[in-house]
Amino acid sequence: MHTDIRALEPQALWNHFCDLNAIPRASKKEERVIAFMVAFGEHLGLETFTDSVDNVIIRKPASPGMEDRAMVTLQSHLDMVHQKSADTVFDFDTEGIRMRIDGDWVQAEGTTLGADNGIGVAAIMALLSSTDIAHPPLEALFTIDEETGMTGALGLQGGILKGQVLLNLDTEEDDEIDIGCAGGVDVTATGSYDLVSPKAGSQGFLLSVKGLNGGHSGMDIDKGLGNANKIMNRLLRALSSDMQLQKIDGGGLRNAIPRESKAWFLALPENQAQLNEAVSTLGGQIKKELSVTEPNLEIRLESVVLEGEVMGASDQERLIQVVSGLHNGVFAMSAQVAGLVETSNNLARVLVSDGAIQLACLTRSSVESAKADLASGLRAVCELGGYTVSLSGAYPGWEPNPNSEVVKVLAGRYEALFHEKPRVVACHAGLECGILGTHYPDMDMVSFGPTITGAHSPDEQVNIPSVQKFWRLLLDVLQHSPKA
Repeated sequence: MHTDIRALEPQALWNHFCDLNAIPRASKKEERVIAFMVAFGEHLGLETFTDSVDNVIIRKPASPGMEDRAMVTLQSHLDMVHQKSADTVFDFDTEGIRMRIDGDWVQAEGTTLGADNGIGVAAIMALLSSTDIAHPPLEALFTIDEETGMTGALGLQGGILKGQVLLNLDTEEDDEIDIGCAGGVDVTATGSYDLVSPKAGSQGFLLSVKGLNGGHSGMDIDKGLGNANKIMNRLLRALSSDMQLQKIDGGGLRNAIPRESKAWFLALPENQAQLNEAVSTLGGQIKKELSVTEPNLEIRLESVVLEGEVMGASDQERLIQVVSGLHNGVFAMSAQVAGLVETSNNLARVLVSDGAIQLACLTRSSVESAKADLASGLRAVCELGGYTVSLSGAYPGWEPNPNSEVVKVLAGRYEALFHEKPRVVACHAGLECGILGTHYPDMDMVSFGPTITGAHSPDEQVNIPSVQKFWRLLLDVLQHSPKA
């Protein structure tokens, strides 16, 4: 299967990527990929083990002539974001990713591709299985659950890793060297509401928001993309006086900008004209606002058959007010690093059904105090609405160190190979380096990778020439690794 992709260069990397993508590996459901990776290391006869939280560690001795070099830790995460288009029939629990080549890109058919971070994993596998590549002593760290809490990195204990240098292979622009990242915290609000009988003679309606691009809630948060949950709330606010809400199901994973939202409500037949007019007018305004970044946005109101109770009027008003008050998008830009988002929030999930409300956000910042301040503000809005708020899954940022020795080596080798200077940057995504640095404060770290676009969405794709460029740089950096 995927013979065309397996034939791409470097073949060892692409073959391992195809093998990896045959295995379902959602965050918190990584049992099969953990077993796969352990079997891979043991088959090679390499030292292979898992730690207390099921991160996989594999060590390989240096190639001949490289025994005097410092051990290098290569790190990528095993899990991937599972997202699919609304019209795609696919079971992430049982099926492998269906891939295709489109020009210079490898894509998936209606789902996320898993290049984040599968290309990094496959590159490490290619090094571990190689017999003709010069390299220092290698230590591979395959972490779990990066995408929904970084619990693998958080659970890694000090004293396990032996490497002096760590290469994180989890960034998405091939001309970038990342030396810092944002920390994050999950903000979750829960509440309840009274169920009441709908007005006599009411009929059912379904309001849909779809066709948005979605994307990575860190890397893409500054691109002006639409958030389906916020768009839906604007529409519901305009309709509120003429309808009775029954259910909302919007968004999904915290680290993905919501692409779709649906709301079911009941209304009297005599109000249908006003509902249609409101959706048409406001929907047209929203489409115009987002015409550049979201040209495929669809807003649709249709009649459906609905039965059962609805949300009481006061609870409905309170919910709409709370969601209106929750900040979404960029909150502050960095004053120290030009063009870097400092603090942001993604309103990732709105679920309202059967008397229960859940609002889920992911708040990010490269400044810990700013992260805490925005999370506190979100908590205040929700608590004023009478909801219970919890903060969980917090992880630290990675403070940039532009004077790092490994950064200097990587930047120098990049310039020597490609005859241009790389961009040395910090990113607004959550890389595991910040957490790993708390466990191993003396380890020198840097992050780089190939060009991947549309991560965390069904539009995810990886650039083939970029993978070749990334592989060439990785091999060269290992050959120029420092002595022990």
